[in-house]
Amino acid sequence: MSAELDWYLQINLKARHLRLLVTIDTYRNLSQVAEVTHVTLPAVSKSLAELERGLGLTLFTRTGQGLVPTPYGECLTRHARAMLHVLHQALDELKALSAGTEGKVEIGVLPVSASILLTHALKLLKQRSPGTNVKIVEGSAASLLPELWQGHLDLVVGRLPPLDALGSFEEKELLEEPVMLVTGGQHPLARKKAVEWSDLLPYPWILPPLGSILRDPLERALEAHGVPLTNNYIETLSLHVIRAHLQVSDCIAVMADTSARDATHPQPLHTLPLNLPRLLRPAGVLWNRVRTLTPSAQLMISCLEETAQRLAQEAQEKR
Repeated sequence: MSAELDWYLQINLKARHLRLLVTIDTYRNLSQVAEVTHVTLPAVSKSLAELERGLGLTLFTRTGQGLVPTPYGECLTRHARAMLHVLHQALDELKALSAGTEGKVEIGVLPVSASILLTHALKLLKQRSPGTNVKIVEGSAASLLPELWQGHLDLVVGRLPPLDALGSFEEKELLEEPVMLVTGGQHPLARKKAVEWSDLLPYPWILPPLGSILRDPLERALEAHGVPLTNNYIETLSLHVIRAHLQVSDCIAVMADTSARDATHPQPLHTLPLNLPRLLRPAGVLWNRVRTLTPSAQLMISCLEETAQRLAQEAQEKR
């Protein structure tokens, strides 16, 4: 069986088989598969039977609720999705080359943590390679890291996760950014020359959601200073929402140093003169070490490194 399986996978398995597996796994109904693929139901049944016969494995079982993948089906479908994505990436690169562009890089960004770094790095990338196109996806570590593992993203930029969460990811530290407590310019504490931790007690908060990498260490740090969090808060990772709400409320939020001190923003924030301990690892970039980085992704990493060095130097000069 092993020799036959090896022969079939390496010689006879085709892209149409991969698409068939993914479509069946998506719809779990052969009639729907036939409809969306614009082929007859007998043809779909025949293709699945030929695939299972060639592999010598049962991939799906028929139940009252439709087709259910066997462990073999789950395994092969998972890899089929990954292989189809790689083929789509190759097609995108070939189209880009034929159109005179220089490639594409898909980046996941962790909100609130690397917006300034990524913005300036993208500017540098476009200066060096105008034909390199970029797709940005914002999300939490819980949503972006699986996408990075599956190959749907080339890079993830933001606060690096704990070392024990890295698994098969390679990382590069880029920028050590302290976390600051911030308010809008109209906040009562923004008008005080001296601020004590106890002054924070009456005010509501904008917090990172439960489960995000900043939430637990922030709560512990505030409790250590006698500032337990109340039930009066908003949870979000959106930098735009945080900035906008700080301008119209008496909320206090936590933000990375470069974002908090962004003087180019039309509505600057006020940084409270209270020092938090180091709550998080540095901002950095992650990629999947088992997948080869494209030239566009390598160039993006280079731009991130150069931008981080410049931002660190500027921050040092301001101190």
